[in-house]
Amino acid sequence: MPDSLTPAATPAGHLSVDDAATRRTTTGPGRPKQRDAFFDNAKYLAIVLVAMGHAWEPLRSGSRSVTALYTVVYAFHMPAFIVISGYFSRGFDASPRKIMRLVTGVVVPYVVFETAYSLYTRWAEHVPDRQVSLLDPLYLTWFLAALFIWRLTTPLWQSLRWPLPFALGIAMLATLSPSIGGDLDLRRTLQFLPYFILGLCLRPEHFRLVRRREVRVLAVPVFACALAAAYWAVPRFDYAWFFHRDSAVELGAPAWYGPMMTLAVFGFSLTLVACFLAWVPGRHTWFTVLGAGTLYGYLLHGFVAVSANRWHWYGPAWIHGPLGEITVTLVAAAVVTALCTPPVRRALRFAVEPRLDRAFRRPPAEPARAASAEP
Repeated sequence: MPDSLTPAATPAGHLSVDDAATRRTTTGPGRPKQRDAFFDNAKYLAIVLVAMGHAWEPLRSGSRSVTALYTVVYAFHMPAFIVISGYFSRGFDASPRKIMRLVTGVVVPYVVFETAYSLYTRWAEHVPDRQVSLLDPLYLTWFLAALFIWRLTTPLWQSLRWPLPFALGIAMLATLSPSIGGDLDLRRTLQFLPYFILGLCLRPEHFRLVRRREVRVLAVPVFACALAAAYWAVPRFDYAWFFHRDSAVELGAPAWYGPMMTLAVFGFSLTLVACFLAWVPGRHTWFTVLGAGTLYGYLLHGFVAVSANRWHWYGPAWIHGPLGEITVTLVAAAVVTALCTPPVRRALRFAVEPRLDRAFRRPPAEPARAASAEP
């Protein structure tokens, strides 16, 4: 997820933009599709981490521990979302039906929320001259713009013999030029591209591999070491490398440092993604149903974050102490959980998952596909 709720910044995926993205077909003709509890659980837990990360932003300057947690969470929460998004984009073939779903599930929400955030922040941040620009993603909407580009180019990546090394090369080059990144936050899109391509290359057995008991056990010391390393690195390392937003020069490093850090961050982030997925339960839990609403939680919690700044919710001194940090964390988790619930989905489906069937011609019948090819 992005570094902060600042223009062209940030937790999630889809987040799986299409409700069908986490479904698999049961055996037998005429059987209904069922959602995969593991991926719904993963998306919900990741979106909670996204909200917590945003809630910690005003607390970073006064707490080294919060900054360390913030750094670790930002190292893997958006990569996890993007890997899952790539995994469920394997069936995108640019057919009329898939293009229609891409428009209704990504393009329309992007336009709606880019406009909404521009107007809301114009009032909340007292910036009356802020214009609505669909080419300059504001706040959380960068992800929808990036997902549109990634998914639209999926057939190209699937035609390459070695797509992941090619995507890594593009991400490395994107850190060299400060001139990239204006329209549609292109630099961020290119630097996060390898995670999406990795998702395209994954198969169900790869997820089963990280969910083995020995991997779960190993994930505990790995995360502990990551937290210790982050605590040590707080005064020595710029965590903005995990935002994938700036070039190396903009981060105060020599240009050649960018490609090297791209590889290092990619390896570190994927290690934490694997540890995170190892801990995700595969069974149905009380929050499994919320996995279908993560896009709602993602797009809507930004308004709460903007409101927190508008009404100075972080003003009281106790908020910046241990009790306040715990309270902020719990409130962020509760708010984003509420935003993922079915009542919120029903109320705002017109904006997040609009039905625009009448705007398109009925596509010709498509041949039946294997369940593994479902987007």
